[in-house]
Amino acid sequence: MTALIVIGIIAICIISFVAMYNNLIKLRNKRENAFADIDTQLQLRFDLVDNLVSTVKGYAKHEKDTLTQVIAARQGFMNSNTVEGKIDANNQLTSALKTIFALAESYPELKANQNFMSLQSELSDIENKIASARRYFNATTREYNTSLETFPSNMIAGMFGFQKWEFFELDKETASEVKKAPKVEF
Repeated sequence: MTALIVIGIIAICIISFVAMYNNLIKLRNKRENAFADIDTQLQLRFDLVDNLVSTVKGYAKHEKDTLTQVIAARQGFMNSNTVEGKIDANNQLTSALKTIFALAESYPELKANQNFMSLQSELSDIENKIASARRYFNATTREYNTSLETFPSNMIAGMFGFQKWEFFELDKETASEVKKAPKVEF
């Protein structure tokens, strides 16, 4: 009878161990899948920005620095194999896009260009999709990190080398710009 109890306790421990390990794997895969959604939206954004840059080039030929920033950010995104590298490239592009839209204010004929307006509208739609995907990614990252830090799954995570992951956050400069109230003039 005692042997059956010991075997039962060992079986429960093994089943619990396997269940916690499998849960960590599921959470890690869920996070990776969430970033794949962001990656797709970022790719669409970078492709759209190429068209935006081409449109701006026609009006602001002497603004090569801004256009070079966009091209460098896109190249950084394409060459990156890590989540962190793609997040960094995204932040660089966001900064360059602010400059492009500031340029549009200086060139009324560009601002009135139908192609530019259409691209700007598409970009706004993609930005909304990225924001939604980023929220989901950060939720899955939080769930994964919480699982790594709670007992007893933290012991299993430590044994198998699971690591805490960073959230997809805007860089400080971009975040402060987003938090500012828009300026409205009449």
